[in-house]
Amino acid sequence: MEIKILLKQHVGVPCKPIVAVGDEVKKGQLIAEPQGLGANIHSSVYGLITEVSENFIKVKPHENQPDEYVKLKESDNKLELIKEAGIVGAGGAGFPTHVKLDVNLQGGYVIANGAECEPLLAHNLKLMEEHPEIIVRGLKYIKEITNASKGYIAVKEKYKKAVKALKKACSLEKDIELKLLPDMYPAGDERVIVREILGVELKPGQLPLEANAVVQNVETLKHIVNAIEKRKPFITKDLTVAGRVKDARNGKVFFDVPIGEPVGKYINLCGGYIEPHGEIVLGGPFTGKSGTEQTPVTKTLGGILVAMPFPQETRKMGLLVCECGASEERLREIAESMGSEVVAVEKCKRMVEVNGRFRCEKPGVCPGQAEKVLALKNKGIEVLLVSTCGD
Repeated sequence: MEIKILLKQHVGVPCKPIVAVGDEVKKGQLIAEPQGLGANIHSSVYGLITEVSENFIKVKPHENQPDEYVKLKESDNKLELIKEAGIVGAGGAGFPTHVKLDVNLQGGYVIANGAECEPLLAHNLKLMEEHPEIIVRGLKYIKEITNASKGYIAVKEKYKKAVKALKKACSLEKDIELKLLPDMYPAGDERVIVREILGVELKPGQLPLEANAVVQNVETLKHIVNAIEKRKPFITKDLTVAGRVKDARNGKVFFDVPIGEPVGKYINLCGGYIEPHGEIVLGGPFTGKSGTEQTPVTKTLGGILVAMPFPQETRKMGLLVCECGASEERLREIAESMGSEVVAVEKCKRMVEVNGRFRCEKPGVCPGQAEKVLALKNKGIEVLLVSTCGD
C-alpha cells in the first residue's frame, strides 16, 4: 500500500516538493513547502519516495514503522511552531492556522468550535468526551498567542457527555467558559458560532475578526497542542467511518490516521461494505463530495461515509441550491447519478453574492421557499432536489 500525500491540502496554492524519487524519508520529515499562502507538508510514514508530481508525492512505507517522528525545531515561539507544523483548519476549508492566529485580539475572544454539526460525524465529539483537557489547553495557547481576554468552548447542548466532560475540564479556568449551542444546522458555521456565543450578527463575507474573535475547530486545537507540547507536525487526522459499512453503521471513530493513506483501508477495517451500497462520500452528508477507495486522507478530511445506492429518477429535475449545504456542482453530480435531467436551478432566497461567491445572509435560519419552488415548477420541473433547507 502506497501513501499518496496531496500537495494542496489547504487554502492557497499547491506546495512545492523538496524531495525526489528515490529519497528515503522519515515520519515527520518536511517534504513540501508553501509557495505563498499555504502550509508545510510532512511525511506521515518512514518510507521511499516513488513518485513526485505537481499534485502529489507517493511514498512506499517501510514495513517497520516506529512511533518516533522527526520533531519540530525547539522554539519558545508558539506561533512559529504552529507554522512549522503545517497546521491548517481541520474542520473546514483548511485555512493556514498560523495566519489565522497572527492577530492581536486585545480585549477579544477565542472560541473552540465543538459543534460537530454534520450528521454521522463523531470524531470531534469523542475527542471532547474523552480528552476535554486537550481542548482547554489548546484554547489557552491560542488565547495567549492572540492576546485575547476570554475563551469560550461552543458545543451543542444535546451532547450531554461532552458537556459534562468539558464543564469539569474548564471548571478551574477563570477565563474559559463553556457555551451551549442549539441543535440546528449549520451550528458549526463561524458566523453562527459568533452570533450564538457573542451575540454579534456578522454580514455575509465578514470574518469573526470583525467581532474581535477567532474561531478554531477542536481537532485543530489538538494539533496545536501536539505542535507546542510534543513538537509534532500535522501528520495524522481524526476520522469517522459510517453508513453502509458492516462494523460502522452508527459511526466508528479513528484517531491519528496517517495522512495519505487510502480511505478504502478504513472501510475494510470496519468490516467492508453492506450490500447494496452506493458512493463513498468524503466529508459530511451535507457538504461532502464523492470519492473512491483510493482517495487519500488529507488534513481536512473528516468523514468516510458509504451511502445507499441512489434511487433512479427519470422525471425532469430542478435544483434548489443552499450555501450551507451541497453546492450546485454536487447536486448536479447527484442528479446525474440518479439518471435525472436537470432542467432548472434556483438559489435559496437568503443567498447573496459577495466578492464573486454566494453566501447565506443568515445561516441556520431558513426562509420559506414557496416562491422558488413555484418558479422551478413554472420552468417545467417534476421533482425537486434540495440540499439542507429546513423549510
